[in-house]
Amino acid sequence: MGIADRRQREKEQRKTEIIEAAERLFFSRSYEDVSMEDIAREVELNKATIYLYFKNKETLFATIVLRGVRILKEKYMECMEKEVPGIVKVALMGQVYYQFSQEYPDYLRMIHFYGSERFSRENPCTAEIGKGYGACRLILRDAIREGIDDGTIRADLDPFLTSMYLMISFMGILSMENKWKLVIEAEGFSYEQFASEFFRFITPAISSGEESHKMDVKDFTSFGFFLTEPVAPGKKKREKS
Repeated sequence: MGIADRRQREKEQRKTEIIEAAERLFFSRSYEDVSMEDIAREVELNKATIYLYFKNKETLFATIVLRGVRILKEKYMECMEKEVPGIVKVALMGQVYYQFSQEYPDYLRMIHFYGSERFSRENPCTAEIGKGYGACRLILRDAIREGIDDGTIRADLDPFLTSMYLMISFMGILSMENKWKLVIEAEGFSYEQFASEFFRFITPAISSGEESHKMDVKDFTSFGFFLTEPVAPGKKKREKS
C-alpha cells in the first residue's frame, strides 16, 4: 500500500471515529445539548480537527440521520424483493417501519427531528436524506402498483397518493407524543396493540375485495407478518384500582 492510500485510509478511519463519537452523544442527548466541543472531547481530538471533516454540527448530525435512513431503505428493499402479493408487501413495509422504530429508536427520533425543517437546505446531506426517505416511499408506491396489478389492491386507488397516506400514517404512529400513548394506556390498550390495529383498519380500505384475490390481514402471517392479539369488540375501559 502506497503512502497516499494509507493516508486516505487513515483519514476515512478518523472520519468514521468522529461520526461514531457524535452518534453516541446525539443518541444520549438532544441536538441542542451536544456541542462540537463535546464531540471533540468524546473522540479525543481538538475541535479544529473536527472542522476539517465537518463544516458544522448540523452537517455531522445530518450524516448520522443519513445512516438511519439507509438502514430503513434497505429494509424496504428487502420487503420489495419478496415473492408475495402486493398487499402483503405493503403490510410488511409497515411492519419493518415499526420494527425499525423498536430496533433503532434513536435513529428514528433523529430522522423525525431532522424532518422538522429547522435545518438548512444547503446542507449537502439534506438532499441525500430526502432522496433516501423518498426512495422508501417510492418502494412502497411500487408495492401498491404490484398489488393493483395482481388484483389484491383496489384498482381505483392512485399508487402515489396511497403511498403518501400510508407513509404519513406510519410516521404519525411512530412519532406519537407520549401524552397520547398515556391516553391509549388509560383505556386499557398497549401501544403495540394500537400500532397493530392500524393494519386491521387499513387493509380492508385498500384491498380489492375481489373474491379470487381476497385477503385478510390474518392471512399475512404465513408470509412473515405478525400482529398482537386482536382487540375484542366493545372492549371496556380498564377499571381503576
